Amino acid sequence: MGNAVTQMRAARLAEITPAMRRVAEREGLDAEFVRREVAEGRAIIPANVHHLAGALDPMGIGINFTCKINANLGNSAVTSNVAEELKKLHTAVHFGSDTVMDLSTGGDLDEIRAAVIAASTVPVGTVPIYQMLLGVRDMADLTWRDMIEVIEKQARQGVDYMTIHAGVLLEHLPLIKGRITKIVSRGGSLIADWMVKRREQNPLYAHYDEICEIFKAHDVSFSLGDGLRPGCTHDASDAAQFAELSTLGELTVKAWRHDVQVMIEGPGHIPLDQVPAQVQKQIEICHGAPFYTLGPLVTDIAPGYDHITSAIGAATVGQHGAALLCYVTPREHLGLPDDKDVKQGVIAYKIAAHAADIARHRPGARRRDDELSKARFAFDWNRQFELSLDPEGARSLHDETLPSEYFKTAEFCSMCGPRFCSMKVSTHIENWEPQAAVPKKN
Repeated sequence: MGNAVTQMRAARLAEITPAMRRVAEREGLDAEFVRREVAEGRAIIPANVHHLAGALDPMGIGINFTCKINANLGNSAVTSNVAEELKKLHTAVHFGSDTVMDLSTGGDLDEIRAAVIAASTVPVGTVPIYQMLLGVRDMADLTWRDMIEVIEKQARQGVDYMTIHAGVLLEHLPLIKGRITKIVSRGGSLIADWMVKRREQNPLYAHYDEICEIFKAHDVSFSLGDGLRPGCTHDASDAAQFAELSTLGELTVKAWRHDVQVMIEGPGHIPLDQVPAQVQKQIEICHGAPFYTLGPLVTDIAPGYDHITSAIGAATVGQHGAALLCYVTPREHLGLPDDKDVKQGVIAYKIAAHAADIARHRPGARRRDDELSKARFAFDWNRQFELSLDPEGARSLHDETLPSEYFKTAEFCSMCGPRFCSMKVSTHIENWEPQAAVPKKN
């Protein structure tokens, strides 16, 4: 990119990078349009220069691009290992995740992260505060130097975007009074704990320009964390959430002054009727920077099924302008997701993102739907499987009752049988024309 390190810097210099051309190819857009979106901050291309030189296949996140999804990976202090995380990575990418985040909190974090970055063709994100905490006995023992060293280490490793909870300020903390779930963001709660114990302002906010310089040197994108996001529908759209959002708008402009790319993280639990206003507020306050939402979950009563409660919110928030949807798995609120949970979460969110693309009338969004529908009406079962989000899963469900290869061209399934298939019955109806009325005899 010449002397320009970040994609935003190159875009502002009117340079179309190879990464921009690749994004344009994937989106079916003009490369100049992609460049303008990045230059204006409405889109980002998370592409750390170290990852870009390796396995990364560049992709774009923005309101005028197709809606994307993220899958969270990562171990905990009590379970999982490198092999298991790489298995999750493969599953997530295989079923269509556009980015992944390594949220590991136990074991050799550098080893796990290096393995994920080396194997990942999609952008990799992290929450560096998790690694910061492992080096101290208590959160309050962390110094700013400890924090910035972890951020720089991860940038040098090739992390494409980092969640930085710089928007949670000391003066925001009294605003959580009256909430049921207080602070549910792990990073947000740790920063709040540090500020209360040390009676100091958030160091990620106070030293934000230093972070920008590191991100600029490696082209790391900000994922500005929503540390005060609502953790239940009762807490949605409150003063604490919007106070932090206002700060994130300020930090967006600061990052752009450094030519650093930014997206804004959004709420986790929001009643369905509040979703449109939430998106509009984020777009206005954060100057059109891409919106990256966790869900949102639209009800709190379904542990074990939160991939469904959140996918409802995700489709809606995507319809109204969110650019990246962070998946929720069935094990949300209950435990560490395994490989099967990752698949369920990714499939639920591919459905949500695709529904959002159709609702926003993005060019070509419905093409696959129409092709599958034609195959369905033609009783071309193999083509239906091929076009589905999970071909093996669709085939398996069909074959549980009609496994013979003969039934791959049969004009019925086990639901209706050979006599009650509505499509078969209706094949001749469209060609029917009413006869001219016959005069009645007196």
